[in-house]
Amino acid sequence: MSSHSVVRNSWYVAGLSKDFPKETLSGHVIAKRPIVIWRTKDGDIAAFDDRCSHKRFPLSKGRLMPDGTLECAYHGLRYDTSGKCVMIPSHPTGPISPQAKVIGFPVKEQDGLVWIWPGDPALAEMREPPRLPEVADDRWESIVVGPMQVPANYLLLIENLLDITHFYPLHDGNIGDVANSRIPIELEEGEVDGNRYVMTVRKTANYVQPPYLVDWFTYETVDRHHTHCMMSPAVTRVVMRVANPGELNDRKGEREYPGTLEATGNERGYVLIHTHTPVDEKNHIWRVIVNCPAHHMSNGDPNKSAAKRVAEMFPEVAAEDEWALEQQQQMFAYPDEGYTEVFLKPDLALRRARKIFVDLLREEQLSKAQAAE
Repeated sequence: MSSHSVVRNSWYVAGLSKDFPKETLSGHVIAKRPIVIWRTKDGDIAAFDDRCSHKRFPLSKGRLMPDGTLECAYHGLRYDTSGKCVMIPSHPTGPISPQAKVIGFPVKEQDGLVWIWPGDPALAEMREPPRLPEVADDRWESIVVGPMQVPANYLLLIENLLDITHFYPLHDGNIGDVANSRIPIELEEGEVDGNRYVMTVRKTANYVQPPYLVDWFTYETVDRHHTHCMMSPAVTRVVMRVANPGELNDRKGEREYPGTLEATGNERGYVLIHTHTPVDEKNHIWRVIVNCPAHHMSNGDPNKSAAKRVAEMFPEVAAEDEWALEQQQQMFAYPDEGYTEVFLKPDLALRRARKIFVDLLREEQLSKAQAAE
């Protein structure tokens, strides 16, 4: 893995749909691209380069005018929803240069999320944002933890999410223990909607759950089915299903990707949607969307739903991961000089994720070279 890896030709989460009220500007940096995003008065999402074509002033610091144009707060240049400059106060009668424009970014709103494609817009249709149906399904309660600003490359988070052998010792006493690290791992790979994925599957029986999982999911000793799937560079989906020993549906012959949890029946558990949006090579934005069946109540506080209980306790777990990722990132500042990273048997999914990133980066380099010819 390079500590400078940022894949641009991918759909990334800019935020939840509710984060973008009508006619309110917001500035973002996604894959090293400064982007101004807003919802128009008609309800559509617009996304453009956040730099005014005149003096690079951030357009997100400007204002939307009654006619729907965006006015730069520095010199007053106004841009329409195609990105074209249509008015310059200091040149009220003169022609406007065709260079006075800002580029737009492909946008999709899906499953209650706003997705941005920061790469080559001509390639945006080669992939679709991963489907995350629970987020917009009334049978589920969805609560967001974050956004969290993490000072580390986002591939480090993806590797962390695919590798739960770190639950001991990093999360010992809350969601982890030594027994968790010893659960056998199965691997699945494939492609959906143009996105290559890698998924780990961990199945265990008569497992004594760590304290937080008993708090959230009631049962102390369970049969458990646990998947972690990097669906794309933007999303890792985690599905945990638990039930009393002998009562977990094995779902033989059913395709596990992207992972399912019954909204009814005796199964407990969650679907965690981790979105990891790169800012640059050393920083990313992390959101955790906690999804539990809406009628499930927690064991730790019977007056609170399972989703609310997970969401209020999960930040402690996330803080432990953030600490580890920051420590890792700092080590990339030093030359290897004889250092060799050792891979363990459970690290196969991590290596596959790295291979996917390497392939995507090579595709981008090839595409740029062909465009330059």
